[in-house]
Amino acid sequence: MTKRLYVAATNQHVGKTTCTLGLVEAFRQSGMRVGYCKPVGQEAIDIENLQVDKDALLFSTMMNFDLVAKIHSPVILGKGATQAFLDDPSKFPFESDIVAAGKFLEAQYEIVIYEGTGHPGVGSVVDLSNADVAALLDAPAILVVEGGVGYTIDRLNLCLSLFRERKVRIAGVIINKVLPDKIEKVRHYIGMKLAKWDIPLLGVLPYEKKLLYPLLSTISVAINGRVLFNPQSLNLLVENVVAASLMGSHNFEEDQGVLLVVSKNRLNEALLGIQRLSKLKGMEKTPLAGVIITGDGKQLHHIEDFEHEQYVIDHQIPVISTPLDTYGTAVKISHLEVKINVDTLGKASRAIELVRDNLDLSKIKW
Repeated sequence: MTKRLYVAATNQHVGKTTCTLGLVEAFRQSGMRVGYCKPVGQEAIDIENLQVDKDALLFSTMMNFDLVAKIHSPVILGKGATQAFLDDPSKFPFESDIVAAGKFLEAQYEIVIYEGTGHPGVGSVVDLSNADVAALLDAPAILVVEGGVGYTIDRLNLCLSLFRERKVRIAGVIINKVLPDKIEKVRHYIGMKLAKWDIPLLGVLPYEKKLLYPLLSTISVAINGRVLFNPQSLNLLVENVVAASLMGSHNFEEDQGVLLVVSKNRLNEALLGIQRLSKLKGMEKTPLAGVIITGDGKQLHHIEDFEHEQYVIDHQIPVISTPLDTYGTAVKISHLEVKINVDTLGKASRAIELVRDNLDLSKIKW
């Protein structure tokens, strides 16, 4: 009989996709044939005349299966979908679409992993909360929550109530993003509470800073950027953001992947300083992942009197202009939601390693 698991999370952006990737690969490496489905999606993309959830695209790439919308991403709650459903639910056979997808996959695979959406209540407006869908599929749920003690336990109890109401079995809990020096404390106290609830703690994943680094292309979109040089390098990860006014206090020797934010008037001066420092420290590679030229309301279409054009070309450093000022640029970058996707497959590989090294899947309560 095919096994099923539904991976849910207590909030958005706590690592549900990270954990799902790791679970899928762990079962595959154990020799099982594993299927994947995103029953309810919110962020759709169009690819080859298909509209699918972006997570379904990621998993089709990682697992090397042909993406079929009605099977791997049967319900997309796009713009206007919820209001249309409320006006006339009879026009939307969402439940039957999800059940059909599940039956198809479960006939092909030994285990099917269903990935949830957002927090447990997301989808309630169309009667498809995470708990509703898990119950519909008769799939035990794994709940992912961010690390801590008091907050984590309180949040878990709140979110578990929805699954209890729908009589969904809880297969286990994964604690994610825990600082290394807090792991044992979190494991002890959360494990103690879960034991009282008769729920297994599958493991504690350490906080991994690199999984939170955004792509330069993501930043460019967020700041309404115009790429002036080296668009081919927008797939670089940004590890640090430094304003030109604070360059003197930054350790460029230790940090790579630096995004320099600078006004047009200080551009030449700042890049000259970077080059001098690199030469003084014997740095063969530039520390820069990119340069953003702020505009104070105006956006550059080209740079006049650019003294370091050859430097950015030689090192393939993307140079991007934005109409935002330095403060506005910093705010936009700080508010970015960073997720694993098809453009960050290196992050996906690291996510798989984290799950492999820190979870005990033998504790799953089927």
